[in-house]
Amino acid sequence: MKSIATLKAPQAIGPYSQAIESNGMIYASGQIALRPDGSFNDGDIEAQTTQVMHNVSAVLEAAGSSLQNVVKTTIFLTDMDDFAAVNAVYGSFFADHKPARSTVCVKALPKNARVEVEVIATK
Repeated sequence: MKSIATLKAPQAIGPYSQAIESNGMIYASGQIALRPDGSFNDGDIEAQTTQVMHNVSAVLEAAGSSLQNVVKTTIFLTDMDDFAAVNAVYGSFFADHKPARSTVCVKALPKNARVEVEVIATK
């Protein structure tokens, strides 16, 4: 196993890695709308989702992978009314590539984020 870390994405806010590489797979921790400098992007759901996806992309890049290698995503939302808006932004990052996905509504997320995305990708 190898821990993945990059300054192009926010540093972990707890005792976890940005991602782990194991047996040719990248397991990326969930990303919320923190900027790489640690400040929170508290914009609307589209702005938060865009920040999240940029963070995910940066972590994958640091691991030698990319969004095109994502096989599974899990999206956590605090309000299912945000589902369509999140889909619109998410879809722009996965134009022709459609990974398997789950979307789960949760009571709360760290830093009062409205969306969190975790991914599994190949190397």
